Amino acid sequence: MKVLPFQIPKPEHDALIYQEDKEVVFYDKFHQHEEIQVSFIAAGEGTLIVGDTINYYKKGDVLAIGSNLPHVFKSDIANDKTSEMLTLFFTKTGFGEHFFELEELRELRSFFKKVEHGFQLSPKSNKLEGLFLQLNNSSKFQRFLICLEILKTLSKSKSQALSSFIYDKKYTDSEGKRMQDVMDFTMKNYSKQISLDDIAKVSSMTKNAFCKYFKKRTNKTYFRFLTELRIENACKLLLTDDTLSVAEVADVSGFNNISNFNRQFKYLKHTSPLQFKNNSKIKL
Repeated sequence: MKVLPFQIPKPEHDALIYQEDKEVVFYDKFHQHEEIQVSFIAAGEGTLIVGDTINYYKKGDVLAIGSNLPHVFKSDIANDKTSEMLTLFFTKTGFGEHFFELEELRELRSFFKKVEHGFQLSPKSNKLEGLFLQLNNSSKFQRFLICLEILKTLSKSKSQALSSFIYDKKYTDSEGKRMQDVMDFTMKNYSKQISLDDIAKVSSMTKNAFCKYFKKRTNKTYFRFLTELRIENACKLLLTDDTLSVAEVADVSGFNNISNFNRQFKYLKHTSPLQFKNNSKIKL
């Protein structure tokens, strides 16, 4: 099994693949694949990195990830809960080179535009949940029809982009292994102090070469990415753990300076950590 690029296993003549993942954690290696991925999170929550951006997913979310868009799911296993994801995989030309260019499918074009950066449905949709739940007991023909209905619904629904930057080249195996090692190390150690020496060693590159390598592929510095990852973890804790103070959230998210945490949080979220927590409670 290759890390990057990743091959979706499928029968030779199948253009549409339906997959159910029911594990403690989803496949947690930074990877990309040719197929467009449309997923429904039936259970579980965690962090999703798509391209250059860190996102948080939870039960009920519908996510669409474009062709060859690098991504990784990191399930939150703090409560040892099972994660479950229902997914459709397909390529834009899998049903025929010009299939999605047919005039009859014109209303799906906005989906293919949005999915280039990946997107998350906002708000949730009971209709889409119902469609995904039909897939398991459906024939291949029925799944094809359900897929078109899902794409139609996604084309018309409000959504938010998952990535702001696309590295428009496929990763080679060696590049993919290097970036996967960097992401894996970062996800496991973001709550600790990480130096440029540390991460350059993981990448088997000099510090200068690594900085250029990471910036070219994500359009941001490694430490900007690390800060965003820490802030997203802090947001999750502020929303889900009332036992932690703001200072404790900062500490377990990798900030050893509360002033720096507050400053970085406000820069990225345009509000203070406490206001973020209080406003979220009001919405609930």
